[in-house]
Amino acid sequence: MSSEEITLAAGDAEVSVRPGNGARLGSLKVDGVELLRQGERYGCFPMVPWCGRTRNGRFLNGGHPHQLPLNSPPHAIHGTGRDTAWRTARVSDREAVFTYDLADPWPYTGRVTQIVELAESALTLRMSVETYDDSFPAQAGWHPWFNRRLTEGGEDVRIAFDAAWQEQRGEDHLPTGERVDPLPGPWDDCFGMPDGVDVTLTWPGELELNVAGREEWVVVYDEQEAAVCVEPQSGPPNGLNTLPRLVTPVEPLETSTTWTWRRL
Repeated sequence: MSSEEITLAAGDAEVSVRPGNGARLGSLKVDGVELLRQGERYGCFPMVPWCGRTRNGRFLNGGHPHQLPLNSPPHAIHGTGRDTAWRTARVSDREAVFTYDLADPWPYTGRVTQIVELAESALTLRMSVETYDDSFPAQAGWHPWFNRRLTEGGEDVRIAFDAAWQEQRGEDHLPTGERVDPLPGPWDDCFGMPDGVDVTLTWPGELELNVAGREEWVVVYDEQEAAVCVEPQSGPPNGLNTLPRLVTPVEPLETSTTWTWRRL
């Protein structure tokens, strides 16, 4: 795994990306304060070409069944992009572009591009999945690990959002297909926001950060002590099967998220 790190800076904000480690954000600092949990499995990684769990690692493309490696038995989770070394295509002071070519164990060829763009009080992440050959279902999203506390002695983060529904979760952690009114946490759950993802994280007295996106799906995970996750994504868990979005030679999958912050 390459230790190369690309760092962008804008005002008091700084973000680093590790192309050799799944093109994940290794760090996001505002006024020198680290927002992301540290460690090679954490930070914020792109989930592609699927998000969350795919039931038993199986999906259909038309009538063709495919089996993915069960990296979270009995399911396949979070795609293959996080385990892949990406290429750095372009870097400027405030923007960097990374790509990788889809390959085994994903059964189709194509290209994934991630763009990281930093402003003084916002970070925008964009991702696209393209194919030049066969069409296939795909998903894309992000899995950030935000520190539950920003500073020693600081208060726990508070998560606020107004979802239209919650995907009912079965014992296998996958949506049952039923939608319910949003339930109180703790969560490892997918929520629907038809007007676009809109979740606000507040560290009282320190920082407020809004996670926004044009998609209507977000997974909120706050069952760990050290960090919480707010995951904007292009479809629900197991969506390769339940809500397939086809990537075709004329229609790529394109998605984005913008995080905006202010000091309190």
